[in-house]
Amino acid sequence: MMNTTRVRWADLRPLEFVERLNECPIVYLPIGLCEPHGHVAALGMDMHAADAFCDAAARAYGGIVAPTQAYHIHETGYHARWLEDTVGEHNARMASIPPHVFCLQYLYQLRAFANAGFQSALVLTGHGGGNEHDLQAWGDAFAARFGMPIKVIMEFELAPGFPGDHAGRYEVSLLWHLKPELVDMSLLDRAQDPAAGGRLAQGENAGEASPEYGAAIYAKAVESLGAQVQALRERAAAATVTPRIDHAAVEALYAELRSAAQGWTTTHPRPGQHAVSDDSQWKPYEFGV
Repeated sequence: MMNTTRVRWADLRPLEFVERLNECPIVYLPIGLCEPHGHVAALGMDMHAADAFCDAAARAYGGIVAPTQAYHIHETGYHARWLEDTVGEHNARMASIPPHVFCLQYLYQLRAFANAGFQSALVLTGHGGGNEHDLQAWGDAFAARFGMPIKVIMEFELAPGFPGDHAGRYEVSLLWHLKPELVDMSLLDRAQDPAAGGRLAQGENAGEASPEYGAAIYAKAVESLGAQVQALRERAAAATVTPRIDHAAVEALYAELRSAAQGWTTTHPRPGQHAVSDDSQWKPYEFGV
């Protein structure tokens, strides 16, 4: 009998893996990041949200959750200006990696999925604002080459009617609901104290957060995932995935994508975005690849 409690690749025994795969050949990849979310919330908010949504989707709709990718694209391109504005010259303590490093690792993750027998992948990123567009473009290139459909979803897309933010009412509420021990609202006013590290990207409306609001976001997101999973199952049924992808094939695809890196969303500022200050710690990465 298929185990309906354990849904993580890392937790399944071989027979359980095959049973879940045969029932629903979708793999979920939760992607997050450790970065500042003000003084009130844990650094790994994005990762915890992605984990929670992927686990819930697999339990409710089938499929298997891959090991979490907890490093993400930051610092480069449009991120640099945002970091100067919200973190300044303080230590952001981020688990960030450059876009080209992320791209290669991501392609190899997708290869592992296809080689394990999955027919499609749902990539859910808790860190967004633009990097999700590169993930989808790279996923589309992988799908075109190897036949496995890839759907990238940014967390905020799952809960229409709940305005997304960074470390504000939305995100703090969600984390408060998911992991209340990782939120301490008594620290809200530390954002006004430069000696404490300044704002550290805390949202202006973080004080409006509540676990009840977070519960409503979570419920809506899990409901929305049902339609996404169904659509992927239909695409998977019509897909012909390359049976065994080798390293050389991944490296060839990566070389093509890397040659067009200046067109990635994450390698340059947004149109009209103010330049990063010359003396800022974030300046070297403003046009990073």
